[in-house]
Amino acid sequence: MCALAAIALLIGPTSSAMAQPKETMIWLLRDLPPLTIFEGPKKGLGVIDQLLPLLIAGMPQYEHTLMRVNRARALQMLHEPSLTCDAALNRSKERERWIAFSIPVFRAMSNGVAVRRVDRETLAPFIQDGELDLAAFLASGGEKLGIIAERNYGDYLDALLKQAPPDSLTPHYGNDALGSLLQMQRLGRLRLLLGYRPEIRYQAQQQGIAEDELQFYPIRGAEKFLSGYIGCTDTPKGRQAIVEINQLLRKMPHDRLSEAYAAWLDPESRGAYLEESRKYFEQQALE
Repeated sequence: MCALAAIALLIGPTSSAMAQPKETMIWLLRDLPPLTIFEGPKKGLGVIDQLLPLLIAGMPQYEHTLMRVNRARALQMLHEPSLTCDAALNRSKERERWIAFSIPVFRAMSNGVAVRRVDRETLAPFIQDGELDLAAFLASGGEKLGIIAERNYGDYLDALLKQAPPDSLTPHYGNDALGSLLQMQRLGRLRLLLGYRPEIRYQAQQQGIAEDELQFYPIRGAEKFLSGYIGCTDTPKGRQAIVEINQLLRKMPHDRLSEAYAAWLDPESRGAYLEESRKYFEQQALE
């Protein structure tokens, strides 16, 4: 009897530990080339597509679940108490109130405006040194700007869009918002749209739009580069997850992600991007 009791004492804690369920971490994914790509010949070859398996492998203490959602649903879930993370977020003061953010993960070229080459002359009065004065353009009331609803475009552009006349913007809420905006542009229902250049180039290819049909302009006064972050629900479990994610990110070579992103850029932009990214993360390592 004593022997059986001793065996029970030995087995009991082990069985309990083995039965202990892992905390579930939900990863929210959107079709967001060149970060995440759901379909087509380059499916799974996005920057975050390559990063996420490394993060998951480095956190075996969690049960990882991947969930495809649109932007509106993703933001809604990050308000909920479950342990939920999104690996492709811009950071803003507003979002910091309800999302716990990681250290910077990657650098991206900032947003700009795409216009069909045949419509370039409509922008001529607002172009200075190859950049679009978007504030003046929106104030003129001449044309509407297509945007993706609820997207964070960076501090400068977000402030600009909030101040824009209500009838100067055409927000799209669909799952394939950028693709739909490109089709509206192609049909002449919209002249300009706002977005990341590599994302626009990729989506244009998917829509059968030749690259030389579009002209892309940076926006005067906007940041030339933005940082991408991982964000988790701002709860004790979410904040702990961010601590663990940061530990992994500090060990990962950033040049791998920078090269993965640069592969999506037009050739003339790659060198400047890689140099800026290298300097940025070297400086981050010193802080």
